[in-house]
Amino acid sequence: MSEQPDLRAELGAAPDPEFELELPPGWARHAPDRATQDAMAAGIRERMLRAHRPDLYAQAQRMLQDSFEAMQRGDVVAFFTPTEEGDDTLWLSSSILASIRRAQPDVTLDEVVRHAILEYDAAPLDESKRIVRFERDRLETVQGESLRVLTVVYLTPVPGTQRRRALQLTATINRPVDMDVEDPLVDGQRLLLDACVSTLRWRRPRA
Repeated sequence: MSEQPDLRAELGAAPDPEFELELPPGWARHAPDRATQDAMAAGIRERMLRAHRPDLYAQAQRMLQDSFEAMQRGDVVAFFTPTEEGDDTLWLSSSILASIRRAQPDVTLDEVVRHAILEYDAAPLDESKRIVRFERDRLETVQGESLRVLTVVYLTPVPGTQRRRALQLTATINRPVDMDVEDPLVDGQRLLLDACVSTLRWRRPRA
């Protein structure tokens, strides 16, 4: 997997501010790079061996490879997921991907938000109105198995960019095909993700 070049840095432009989230217990922030992929593959292999299921390793490795390739195509800059072993770790079938959306010559970010309001009933996440939130629910097939995937998208302008760039946080919640989108288990994960994203804060980039 090739690393994505930082075009702004290459052009000598000031870097965007960095962002932080308060995460659930056992969750961590990761870079979508080869080192992270290799470390996660090693962890999966160890868990499969402990469970005496080495037969599942090849399938899990393919899914991991597909996930990292999808993140590369989507210009993901970071992802958040439960990965730390511990009694308090909150293991959920959810994750959060962070990417930067840029205004296009023919489509501004404000127009993207207006489209989300009309098409997906997007609304402010909270009273501060700094983050816009909307949902999409669809049926997917993964490794030949069907499941429902609820995607929750959060958009907020990157400070200092005159609304030319926005941070997009994309959370996914996987569930069985027969589980309703308003099921209490799904709703609980929704509330957790909303609470997590609401803690978003910006800080100066590292020198």
